[in-house]
Amino acid sequence: MSGDENRQRGAKDTSDKPVPVFNVPIVVLGAIGFIVAVHLATTLVLDGNGVFDLYVWLAFIPVRLTMPAEFPGGMWPLLWTPVTHAFLHGGWEHLAFNGAWLLVFGTPVARRYGAPGFAMLFVVGAVAGALAFAVTNLSTIAVVIGASGAISGLTGAAVRFVFQPAIFVRDPDSGRPVAAGRRLANLKEFVANRRALVFTGVWLLINLGIGVFALVTKADSGIAWQAHVGGFLAGFVAVAWLERRLI
Repeated sequence: MSGDENRQRGAKDTSDKPVPVFNVPIVVLGAIGFIVAVHLATTLVLDGNGVFDLYVWLAFIPVRLTMPAEFPGGMWPLLWTPVTHAFLHGGWEHLAFNGAWLLVFGTPVARRYGAPGFAMLFVVGAVAGALAFAVTNLSTIAVVIGASGAISGLTGAAVRFVFQPAIFVRDPDSGRPVAAGRRLANLKEFVANRRALVFTGVWLLINLGIGVFALVTKADSGIAWQAHVGGFLAGFVAVAWLERRLI
């Protein structure tokens, strides 16, 4: 299979098939369901001490890198908390926002790369987001929870192809044009795509604006904008490696 053929994903003639009302990949629904289940268990099963222990062992706490002796487990939880923090949320509003975001940007990624590719980009975004947050928060006791860094990774990956023009091929049997997916944009194609560039620019400006506002006002917005930016950039780069591996 050539590179162009591999990038033209989703080449199926479904013109005569009924379109399902809900067409969300199972892996996306499973991820949302798991996050909801974790939050239900956190709110309905655990008491205050249980939630505290859960955060100590599963949330990402950057200051462990400089003061490991101050926390149970020392530095060991840093082996898994850059990923596990993505499954914890501070409230239903936080979870609902991330769930909707995951539904929108996780769906095209899962359709294109399947469950393994989706999972890889989710993890890459979560880890990169945690590391980006740690860079600017090594001297303060901050606890990072939420899937926003991971979903930012999926967003960074999706922006490389969702705004590209659809490619059509001619069906050998019917002779009708059939959508054959979209190419993954290289950097030059990405910059030349106005919709992709505007979306990315606005997305980055919003998140960087949150950081500037917090710096100027000395107020804690409660939004880990560093994790958003770090996850997005990681997904943007990692998806090219993933695409090459699939060829």
